[in-house]
Amino acid sequence: MHAGARLIGVCYGTVADNLPSPKDVINLYKKNQIEMMRLYEPSPPILEALRGSRILVSLGIKNQDLATLSSSQEEANAWVQTNVAPYKGDVDFVWITAGNEVIPGPLAQYVPGTINNIHNALVAIGLGRIGVTTVVAVTALGTSFPPSAGAFSPEVLDIMTQITTFLMPHQYPLMIDVYPYFAYASDPAHIPLDYALFKSTSPVVVDGKLNYYNLFDAMVDAFNAALEKINMSDIYLSISERGWPSAGNGDDTSIENAKTYNTNLVNHVLETGSPRKPHHRYNTFVFSMFNEDLKQPAGVEQHFGLFYPNMEPVYTIWHDEML
Repeated sequence: MHAGARLIGVCYGTVADNLPSPKDVINLYKKNQIEMMRLYEPSPPILEALRGSRILVSLGIKNQDLATLSSSQEEANAWVQTNVAPYKGDVDFVWITAGNEVIPGPLAQYVPGTINNIHNALVAIGLGRIGVTTVVAVTALGTSFPPSAGAFSPEVLDIMTQITTFLMPHQYPLMIDVYPYFAYASDPAHIPLDYALFKSTSPVVVDGKLNYYNLFDAMVDAFNAALEKINMSDIYLSISERGWPSAGNGDDTSIENAKTYNTNLVNHVLETGSPRKPHHRYNTFVFSMFNEDLKQPAGVEQHFGLFYPNMEPVYTIWHDEML
């Protein structure tokens, strides 16, 4: 892992019944010099194991808790007192994410209030440095092609404006999940595999003066364009999930393709930004640390791991020049 940049992390998903102990997992992160971890919800055993590890943590709020936390500052205070305060000084929380991919949807309305109340609760105990944000997927975009046409769908426009109006003065990022694999799998007749795998040697999409050699950049810049349209171009994006399955859907989901995609993407985000923001370095989380056998539906969802549950690598994307 790139020791100085603090750009690349790995999601620690736990939808499985055969994973190693949290202590062993933390040691595996440290052994591989993985500097950031995304947790989808608070887990006392994992948070205890993180004490003193110096791993930078993005901690998720469960979707089902958003309504309560949005409506009550006291409930938000209690959530922080339970899940953050006990680890103050020992666990390096960097972000709290209010919900995972609930925009668009019935829970979207609760995201702005939750962000505000959790932020207030953190400030009250001297942890205002921890960023509070949310995680959105490409479904929040009504238009995403070409990238410059990116726009939030009408049903989420007000919510996204509220959220970004909070994020901007605090300089908190907007987290986005970006999966070129699913875009490719849904339309392989029109999306070249090399374009999805960062292997194109000439532009596949030309958008005005901007050339796109890979689908990842095009998807990210669709979000950048959407932010520009609501006068929030200064909002930083961070990539909260991205990955490629190593099995589950024929030849396209091979170990070789998964390794190629993740290796090329890691190198890409360490070296440059996207065409619309070439100088921005995108903090990025790979999904996921382990193959998770209880993920549904069965198939590719169970094969995004960098490691098997026995902690043997499915493939290796860390190499000497990245250390």
